[in-house]
Amino acid sequence: MIGVVIPAHNEDACIAACLASVQAAARHAALGDEAVEIVVALDRCSDRTADIVADYGVRSVVLHDGNVGRARAAGAACVIGLGARWVACTDADSRVPQDWLACQIACAADAFCGIVTVDDWLDYDDTVRMHFGTPEEQRDGHPHVHGANMGFSAAMYLRCGGFPPLSAHEDVAMVAALHRAGADIARRATPVVLTSARRVARAQGGFADYLLALEARTRLLAAPLRKAAMPDVDLDLGSDAHAA
Repeated sequence: MIGVVIPAHNEDACIAACLASVQAAARHAALGDEAVEIVVALDRCSDRTADIVADYGVRSVVLHDGNVGRARAAGAACVIGLGARWVACTDADSRVPQDWLACQIACAADAFCGIVTVDDWLDYDDTVRMHFGTPEEQRDGHPHVHGANMGFSAAMYLRCGGFPPLSAHEDVAMVAALHRAGADIARRATPVVLTSARRVARAQGGFADYLLALEARTRLLAAPLRKAAMPDVDLDLGSDAHAA
């Protein structure tokens, strides 16, 4: 059996699209007749997320921790307890491609680390998009770790100690633990998971905060260039001019 873990905190605007994409991936012909169990870890949800999950016929576990590390760990414990040999992880604001699970299994490694791309850049400047994904980073052997696109064998997960109870970067910490345990990790450029560029983070220090920090850095880098491009003009604004 394959397990899929999705942490969620008030995701009623996104969770339906996420679940539909995972269920499509679970039907991929390459998986044969192997069962896929999807578990949503509902962490402090006060909106309709739980109702939508139930409408999709998906199992859920409920937490009140406000901690994505604990949410992922609870979901992983649930699917492994049900008999999962492989655990795939994504996020509630993401959509996976149809071959997502099939490609993870086919990599024949102890773990899989994939990449993500943004489906809607909203009002982010083009420079943010340019700096987000350079070609040399979107390749096999890439250095990224994204909780929205990763997977691992249940045996290796248990061996390395699983997700730590961190409020952010729990995915990075878990992959570091996999390395220490001697795991063979496939870092592949495909399949790519689509995720959102929302400005309001569900987990402090997560992907949304990363994009906001990237935007701030690109603006700082661009400021000297804009200043150099402006002509030196001496204007006499008179006594009625206001300070900016």
